Amino acid sequence: MKYSSSTTAVPDAPKVPRHVAIIMDGNGRWATRRFLPRVAGHVKGVEAVRTVVEACALRGVEYLTVFAFSSENWRRPEEEVSLLMRLFVTALEREVAKMHANNIRLKVVGDLSRFDDKLRAMIANAERKTANNTRMTVTVCANYGGRWDIMQAVGKMVQAHPGATDFSEEQLAPHLAMAYAPEPDLFIRTGGEERISNFLLWQLAYTELYFTDTYWPDFSIESLDAAIASYQNRERRFGRTGDQLAEKTT
Repeated sequence: MKYSSSTTAVPDAPKVPRHVAIIMDGNGRWATRRFLPRVAGHVKGVEAVRTVVEACALRGVEYLTVFAFSSENWRRPEEEVSLLMRLFVTALEREVAKMHANNIRLKVVGDLSRFDDKLRAMIANAERKTANNTRMTVTVCANYGGRWDIMQAVGKMVQAHPGATDFSEEQLAPHLAMAYAPEPDLFIRTGGEERISNFLLWQLAYTELYFTDTYWPDFSIESLDAAIASYQNRERRFGRTGDQLAEKTT
């Protein structure tokens, strides 16, 4: 396991968040308010992703994780789901070359078995193409759910330790979908809702949470900087007291 858990060790608290995780909410409502079809909001949302990826790279963020499609999103109207899948394909076709040229690695995590063969092949090719890039890792969570992540990790852990009945965090953690990344320092949710919605349930244990009413298509560089500024004003204690932190810095 490359990175330790925030519940088993005290991690660093960098001034610039090392890992930012985002629920990109409000695409459909952004479109509805403009009397546009909901898919127009998702198309505009892809532009916001591009903006935030570039801004995070410039600010020294090492990991950016975005929630593109949850395991619960299959409950949406069939037409919208179909359009989202086509948009995913289009975004991969357009953006992967740019990411590779900018030394950015792409990862896609989730239960990809429900996607068609073409989309799975595109994802695999994009991951292979960018695998050795080191500037930043962008993770797209697609057909992902935090409970799914924990359950699939438990299954792999049990297989790796046949006959065992007592397990530790350290044994489970390497099997989580994002074991290659540190836990998020900053979680952002746009669109006015204030919940985690089954996103990175294990990994968000000590993440700083930031909620904004801004719809995702309107989330700008200034919006990102406001979220980072809020993070920088937090006292990250990880179970310790404020006095202990003060002693450490003197």
